[in-house]
Amino acid sequence: MTVTVATLGFPRIGPRRELKFALERFWSGKTGEAELLDAAAGLRTAAWARQHALGADWLPSNDFSLYDHVLDTSVMLGAVPGRYAVADGEATLATYFAMARGSTGDGHCDHAHGVTAGEMTKWFDTNYHYIVPEITAGQRLTLGRLKIVEDYREAKAQGYETRPVLLGPVTWLSLAKGSDTDRFARLDEVLALYAVILGHLRHAGAAWVQIDEPVLVTDLSPEQGQAFARAYARLAEAGPKLMLTTYFGALDDNLALAAALPVAGLHVDLVRAPEQLDAVLAAWPADRLLSLGVVDGRNVWRADLPALLDRLEPVAARRDLVLAPSCSLLHVPHDLALEPALDDELRQWLAFAVQKIGELDILKRALNAGRAGVADALAASAEAAAARRVSPRIHDAAVAGRIAAVTPAMERRRSPYGARVEAQRAALALPAFPTTTIGSFPQTAAVRHARAEHNRGRLDTAEYELFLREETERAIRWQEQVGLDMLVHGEFERNDMVQYFGERLSGFAFTVNGWVQSYGSRCVRPPILYGDVSRPEPMTVDWWRHAQGLTDRPVKGMLTGPVTILNWSFVRDDQPRAASCRQIALAIRDEVIDLEAAGCRAIQIDEAALREGLPLRTAAAQAYLDWAVACFRLSAAGVADATQVHTHMCYSEFNAILADIAAMDADVISIETARSQMELLEAFAQHGYPAAIGPGVYDIHSARVPTQDEMVALMRLAQLHLRPDQLWVNPDCGLKTRGWDEVRPAIAAMVAAARTLRADVDA
Repeated sequence: MTVTVATLGFPRIGPRRELKFALERFWSGKTGEAELLDAAAGLRTAAWARQHALGADWLPSNDFSLYDHVLDTSVMLGAVPGRYAVADGEATLATYFAMARGSTGDGHCDHAHGVTAGEMTKWFDTNYHYIVPEITAGQRLTLGRLKIVEDYREAKAQGYETRPVLLGPVTWLSLAKGSDTDRFARLDEVLALYAVILGHLRHAGAAWVQIDEPVLVTDLSPEQGQAFARAYARLAEAGPKLMLTTYFGALDDNLALAAALPVAGLHVDLVRAPEQLDAVLAAWPADRLLSLGVVDGRNVWRADLPALLDRLEPVAARRDLVLAPSCSLLHVPHDLALEPALDDELRQWLAFAVQKIGELDILKRALNAGRAGVADALAASAEAAAARRVSPRIHDAAVAGRIAAVTPAMERRRSPYGARVEAQRAALALPAFPTTTIGSFPQTAAVRHARAEHNRGRLDTAEYELFLREETERAIRWQEQVGLDMLVHGEFERNDMVQYFGERLSGFAFTVNGWVQSYGSRCVRPPILYGDVSRPEPMTVDWWRHAQGLTDRPVKGMLTGPVTILNWSFVRDDQPRAASCRQIALAIRDEVIDLEAAGCRAIQIDEAALREGLPLRTAAAQAYLDWAVACFRLSAAGVADATQVHTHMCYSEFNAILADIAAMDADVISIETARSQMELLEAFAQHGYPAAIGPGVYDIHSARVPTQDEMVALMRLAQLHLRPDQLWVNPDCGLKTRGWDEVRPAIAAMVAAARTLRADVDA
């Protein structure tokens, strides 16, 4: 029996975010298409070379994307909405980026008048965002650019035989939206295109194709189950052998369906669902290839290799195996070697993408030739696992004592919403349709430069803080001038909404180059939550006090919520996630109470990532929601009735969890609705959501500046579902990634739109 190693996908952005900078130079007009494509080709070549050198036998191609692999698939299938006005199969790079980001009609695209971007939401339960496919009645699907074939040939020309990665047709259709058409009525049309694509790959020489169907780990409808049977009966004969790839959970009740599909191989995730191994071994025929995801593609912890071998050796003795990460390595940083500042104790517990492939190679060599040949590597792995278990850095008795003292009363506001809202109206005296922003203002080149100079020691702390206070004052003065009702301080001192807080809490560590892609050029450095969490001292009070001292208008205190800090960190795996979240909630509660004591009367606790942590199976969802909501309430409930608690959520489907969102008991929730044309609000109305809502009217992820009339139209749509007294007017999300030249006219239009709405009500 033979064991080989595969990678399902490699980080796209490059070791030092080379893709991000190439994209941003192109979007700004500083470089042309040729320079962007050359940079992308260089990243692909480097990725193949690195994975090959690390011992991977199966290299992926088409895992690289200039923006998003789901968008790549949509463009390949010709699913380009009519508003982009392109001929069948002729979407250009400008159209591709318009679908991703919108366009301004500034001449750097194909659309003279500008167009809106596609809707964006989270990829299953990750912090990666994808562009939602759009399918409408009468829309003709037709093959576009076959990037997947081009990438395969590019690798082959360089001497690398790859396994092309293709998003599966059932998952693609499951992710698609279309208000006037049945997505699965288009299945045969989609399959015809997939068959042609696979035929092209076979003609190019590909022996295998990795076809990703992560929807197989979710609760499937009968329609989806039938689609799988129809799809793979056709595709199995269309081209190369198919490695049906699942991840992010267990097949469970879909195992029989997967085993019945006529595919040559199956990949399963044994990190998220180690318990499924025995069932998979029983169901999957021994004459078909089995790929096991045994190292964590979504977290940074080093594997316990001897323990893995104990489990894998009996399996490898009976059948050929492929060892792989649990999913694409897109979700972890590139290389631990780029982190010289990490201390030796913490470093020995970690593995990034490069190290994870190395771990797989060690496992392969041990299984093929015995443990003796890799004895030193196995001993180091075992030693690191043992050291982590007993390290005094991880456990804090004081934190355990505080958790034990939490009572149910600490999770409840003093009065119900109906009583609180009257106290808040009296305290804040806001007009109808109050205007605000989500929190951050543009992190300009000057802000980023000052932060970098301070980090390098070239700008002392006093000079840096003076600079930040001046930036804050300018932001406050501009907000007063433009006419916003509730102000924010702008968050110029913050590098990231999670990292900023993690750096001020115990139990977190940070990287320098540990970037992962969130969407497009947007990269984040998730903190590493390795131990018990507490708040040594106030984190935001002084900045809020400075901002509020500059104005008579209310300034929101701005915090990131416990669930979002948890879900946007690499979380310790030695205790339940709920336990870590509860620790963070107590730390945020301390900050909320201190803000109120300083005089703050509106505190926003962002839970942008609440929805993305939802388990993919319905049966497991409520347990997560129960503890997540309880943690938010624990963080927020220590204030008086007159203190208004806001929260913010973005780019998520909320319909199934509205009862739990209501149970959070926030006074105001702001949500993304600009791209989706307020469609979420119908569900809020049907649920009878009691509190105030700020439906976003400005899509901040697009460079396009919306007009006042567009914002008024969106808010009038909102009033079809909600009472005017429930509605706030705000952007979709924070403004840190936009420029002031975009923000100023957009917010001015937003304020003018609110005044129009007030005039409507008065009339």
